[in-house]
Amino acid sequence: MFDKILIPNPSAQESSFIRPRKGVIIGLGQVGLACAYSLLIQDCFDELVLQDIATEKLEGEIMDLSHGMPFISPTDLKSGTVAHEGRDADIVIITAGVAQKQGESRLSLVERNIAIYKNILADVVKYCPDSIILVVSNPVDIMTHATLKITGFPSSRVIGSGTVLDTARFRSLLAKKMGIDARSVHAYIIGEHGDSEVPLWSMANVGGVKIVPNGWENLGNDEQEFLAKIYDDVKNAAYEIIRRKGSTSYAIGLATTDIVKAIVNSQERILTVSGLMREMYGIDDICLSIPRVINEKGILQTVNLALSPHEKEMLQHSANLLKDIFKQFSIDN
Repeated sequence: MFDKILIPNPSAQESSFIRPRKGVIIGLGQVGLACAYSLLIQDCFDELVLQDIATEKLEGEIMDLSHGMPFISPTDLKSGTVAHEGRDADIVIITAGVAQKQGESRLSLVERNIAIYKNILADVVKYCPDSIILVVSNPVDIMTHATLKITGFPSSRVIGSGTVLDTARFRSLLAKKMGIDARSVHAYIIGEHGDSEVPLWSMANVGGVKIVPNGWENLGNDEQEFLAKIYDDVKNAAYEIIRRKGSTSYAIGLATTDIVKAIVNSQERILTVSGLMREMYGIDDICLSIPRVINEKGILQTVNLALSPHEKEMLQHSANLLKDIFKQFSIDN
């Protein structure tokens, strides 16, 4: 009956030179759902495929999200797999993995999540060979490095969400202390997304004015304690959220969307994503976060930071910790 309502235009049946933006999210737990919701309401994809082993729940989530489509820009939302509906996706976002428990470090999740990734990535390599892989599962730096090794993809196309969220938390807490908009605070967390992450106090500024103008070592004890407390709150934020509500989700969904927008809109945006380090700061062949330029090619460039000696030492410690952990696990297929 609908053929009498909508009359096709024969000339529009020819293939278009505009390629629809297609994404896949693998893993629809709390984080995957938060990513899906944020990506949908911010109109990031023309087509979005959601994949999860809990198929009945997945269909319910698809129904729920689909009922909100009249309120947002249209997206072809569907359930499926990389091997079928998700073929030739532009971006594959992986949030699948074992959930972090209260009191559990991100690094303790490694072995179980690598096993899960081996199964997932075989299909990604086969059916989405030109995609950019965005790793969100924890421990994200280790999982990003494992993804790089398992897939053999170029390092530009394997990206971890890294410390994008930590950096946002850092800016948010600093802004709250100063009573200003968090977008006006320019400060980075680099290194591991986890306990060894590094705050760049030497570069943190508001409106071009450095928060620590004369170096950390020249601060008074009270000032150091005050700023150290902010850093501790950033570092322990996930543990505190997990203790209170069981998991983190909303903020990482927004962080993931920011990365996706930088890719699909080719923004040349600088974000602290996790990626492969190559002979920088005495660090080589491990994935961790430093500011990088992101566009439709993935990681386009890496920012060469002028780190203080202490920050460089902390970053090297973070890298060595991740290397020691990674060495303990086999990623052979």
